[in-house]
Amino acid sequence: MKYIPRRIEAELLRAGKNFSAVILTGPRRAGKTTLLRRLFPKAQYYLLEDPDVVSRLRVDPRAFIEEIRPPAILDEIQNVPEILNYVRTQVDRFSQKKGQWLLTGSQEAPLMKGVTESMTGRAAVFQLFPFSASETPKVSLLKGGFPEVLARPSIFQVWFRSYIQTYLERDVRAISSIRDLATFRRFLSLLASRCGQILNRTDLAAPLGVSVPTISEWLNILEITSQIILIPPFYENFGKRLIKSPKLYFADSGLVCYLLGIESEKMLSQSPFLGPVFEGFVASEIIKHQVNSGKLRQLYYFRDQQGLEVDFLVPEANRRLILLEAKATRTAMPERAESLHRLSKVISNYDVRSFFIYRPLRQNSPIQTIRPGMKALSVEELLTTMT
Repeated sequence: MKYIPRRIEAELLRAGKNFSAVILTGPRRAGKTTLLRRLFPKAQYYLLEDPDVVSRLRVDPRAFIEEIRPPAILDEIQNVPEILNYVRTQVDRFSQKKGQWLLTGSQEAPLMKGVTESMTGRAAVFQLFPFSASETPKVSLLKGGFPEVLARPSIFQVWFRSYIQTYLERDVRAISSIRDLATFRRFLSLLASRCGQILNRTDLAAPLGVSVPTISEWLNILEITSQIILIPPFYENFGKRLIKSPKLYFADSGLVCYLLGIESEKMLSQSPFLGPVFEGFVASEIIKHQVNSGKLRQLYYFRDQQGLEVDFLVPEANRRLILLEAKATRTAMPERAESLHRLSKVISNYDVRSFFIYRPLRQNSPIQTIRPGMKALSVEELLTTMT
């Protein structure tokens, strides 16, 4: 597939001119290595999953690092996180040189622990997700945005099956001592069926016959490897009693469709999961937009104990707040935005903008005003309005 530019490129190049080290995290096969090798073509490349490389690093890490002539890409550094201390030594010795160490990792939390301990103030940290709809029109609700799926869409079912098997063997076992992988696979499918719902660990544990702490551990694995997104409730109550648990989504809509057994656009359009899958797609696109622009990742939902619920709230600068309702419908109806209207009426300390996000039949359909101060638009149009 021809190289598709990534929205995060400008941020990475800027960081490479101002920091000695740049760290890029994100799920496996999201395109981290391809992106860094494209942006920094003179950098030497080292894959830290190669047994020979890992062996050399563990036997004599200092000698290995000192033999490298930067700039260098160290790929999947979470496999040998102890070398961050030796990279830090080189960074400090040649602090005037920028863009020398380019590191990738697919296990964000363990890697960031090492970064916090060893590279504070020395490294710029970014996250790369699969392609967004604003990067290429090839991204779809059914197939998601993983580069290899977009390159070979006809075998997307095979690709996702292989991805899950490889992911289970590598990342899950590397992070946790999971022995019953069959139960973990059932957990993934069960989790997909809870997409868009408020997280209830007990509800997940019971049908699998495992403990709630086990469910918490498995959720943590999926979160630190950027497979799922947990959306917290908005922290201001607007005078209401709120639900406090997060909502659950998958980072890639293609993966959740595969786990749900959805194999075609027709099956998706007839599926009871169409709404939650679309909702998760909107959540993922917003987060991709934020991280690709070098902004803080800020996305929330609202639900009070009386049942008033708004899918997403996006804080912006200067006390501005975007309210979003995401529906997989092809028709924008005013009554479907009632919750947006009700919540916007009780918010007095923010400058509020409200949008109804749907799936218009045509990409360039005119933006509709469905209620006073409330517009209906596609997710792609939404992203162009966000600062």
